[in-house]
Amino acid sequence: MPRLRKRSILLSGHATSLALEPEFWSVLDEVARHEAISMAALIARIDEGRGERPLASACRVAALAFARR
Repeated sequence: MPRLRKRSILLSGHATSLALEPEFWSVLDEVARHEAISMAALIARIDEGRGERPLASACRVAALAFARR
């Protein structure tokens, strides 16, 4: 079972940590490079559109959506 990897992110002026599997971080890194934005900007965008979904789940869904393209 892959270990979760935590990253600290600043969202709306508040520091938070986000724990995801390395495979999801890898895809999110690719998304950020593809869109020429920082990881913080990408996570902030995911956070804005996640609704009631937990942030980690929203990040996994975003990574999956990108990988399916």
